[in-house]
Amino acid sequence: MHLKDYYSILELEPSAALTDIKKAYRKLALQYHPDKNQNDHNASARFTEIKEAYEVLTNPAKKEYYLQQRWYNQSIGKRRTQESITPVSILRQALEVEKYVSRLDVFRMDKPGLKDYLLGLLPDSTVEQLKQFNEPGIIREIITVTLKAMAALTPAYTANIIFQLEKLAAGDEGACHTVSAFVQKTAKKSRREKYSLLLIIVATLVLCLLIFFAGR
Repeated sequence: MHLKDYYSILELEPSAALTDIKKAYRKLALQYHPDKNQNDHNASARFTEIKEAYEVLTNPAKKEYYLQQRWYNQSIGKRRTQESITPVSILRQALEVEKYVSRLDVFRMDKPGLKDYLLGLLPDSTVEQLKQFNEPGIIREIITVTLKAMAALTPAYTANIIFQLEKLAAGDEGACHTVSAFVQKTAKKSRREKYSLLLIIVATLVLCLLIFFAGR
């Protein structure tokens, strides 16, 4: 997925503070504003990008979502340059993403991005290579850490990842049980949340009716 580099657009380092972002925006917006560059389509396009970068990087929710996407993309790029796939290297990457995800706000999490990242970590080719190493202990750890990383995802996002983990766990009863237990726990949590939402809706409707009749 192509992701714009908003920091480069504003000619800033990723460590730039909010004051730096505002200062850079004012400077560049003044330079490329359409009123000062009439009939200059390049300047107009540049101004649009500058405005977009500013709006994202100064909005906490948008910025957090953008930084998650940026992290996933950069991590995938690093993974593609990897020379070899080993149980240890995959475990290290799984631990890295689990640690990163543990610090995120669940309600602002880029769930599609996390799903794509984890699927990219364990494609069929990688699963087959990992099983050839005969390292059941590390394989179990990869499975456990990956499940922890995807704990905030709903079944709609986890289905394909679970499928890959089941392939990785095949032949190891303990690993299979770990995956199965996670699936059951996630399904139970999903049902509970669905019923809770339904209960809230019903309670709200009843309350509205009571208020309506009490006001008559």
